[in-house]
Amino acid sequence: MSDDGQERTEEPTAKKHQQAKEKGQIARSKELGTLGVLLSAALALIIAAPYFASGLEEIMTMQFTLDREAGFDQSVMFKLWPQVGKVLLVPMSIFFGIVVFGAFIGNIMLGGFNFSMEAASPKPSKMNPLKGLKRMLGPQALVELLKGVGKFFVIAICSYFLLKWQFPKIIRLSEGIQPVIFADALKLVAFLFVLLVLSLLLIVAIDVPYQSHKHHKELKMTMQEVKDERKNAEGNPQIKAKMRSMQISMLMRRMMQDIPQADVVVTNPTHFAVALKYDPHGRDAPRVVAKGSDDLAARIREVATDANVPLLSNPPLARAVYYTTELGHEIPEGLFMAVAQVLAYVYQLRDFKLGRGKRPKKPSNKLPIPDELQFDEEGELPSEN
Repeated sequence: MSDDGQERTEEPTAKKHQQAKEKGQIARSKELGTLGVLLSAALALIIAAPYFASGLEEIMTMQFTLDREAGFDQSVMFKLWPQVGKVLLVPMSIFFGIVVFGAFIGNIMLGGFNFSMEAASPKPSKMNPLKGLKRMLGPQALVELLKGVGKFFVIAICSYFLLKWQFPKIIRLSEGIQPVIFADALKLVAFLFVLLVLSLLLIVAIDVPYQSHKHHKELKMTMQEVKDERKNAEGNPQIKAKMRSMQISMLMRRMMQDIPQADVVVTNPTHFAVALKYDPHGRDAPRVVAKGSDDLAARIREVATDANVPLLSNPPLARAVYYTTELGHEIPEGLFMAVAQVLAYVYQLRDFKLGRGKRPKKPSNKLPIPDELQFDEEGELPSEN
């Protein structure tokens, strides 16, 4: 259960997993890591056995072929140490290189590679003796104790049977000759070591699923935690409302700035207003640069009047454009003919005001608007009523 008393019944989210990784909380199996170290050590011993045997033979040759006088010279021993180190450099490098690589692989097989500065940084809570005592006496400590006892018995039983099985061969090693005896002994030790380490597979097979289940259970969330995370991901409602208000305000200012560049404002005449702009030299269809209803429609008409943008009352077309076209988008193909007639009237009216033609006749309310684009004031098609 969580600290607030709620049951952790919900699956951990991706964000929860990511936060756990950042804190260094990932599934890890000490037994798998130990198996990786021991197996790599056995493999390294098998690979480096010939080098070790050769090195041991060379060291023993150096030690047993000293002159009588050198045996009483204390400085001779210090002179031999660099030679001994040189002889063991290659086998020890092979051995420890393989062991380090095996330890790395064994420890990242469960949970993958992860480095966390937060986990590496010192924490005063870890130095608290009371919390340390609690961890020592907790259920996790009991599990570790049982695993330790289990490993002891598994290794002890396997060691007994392996030694009993290979005991005659161990005795026969004393009958061998140099330098073969060293290589045979190391290979035998490595062989027994591998079999002994493989006996830990039973412990690993139990520990890995247990650690994965334990880690998954620790990451489970309460319903409240899931709600809080979703709320934070979606944003605070008050902040979202404020941002939406700011966006609407910016959109309104931009819309009012675009109205003076419009070619015409089609009205309902009072409920709706849409401002259209068309570039006769371009390839795009007429676009909606402003639209609104009621108070906003009144404001659009006011700005258009101040900017000398023609106003045309045509309720069917105003409603059709208002309900089908978003701000900044082109009108649908079904309204091309109707809007073309309106724009033709606007251009003719402009020429008339410049003294270049007769006063045009206003388009009627029966423009060629398809039935599927004829809306009522509630935004519904007549066929739906």
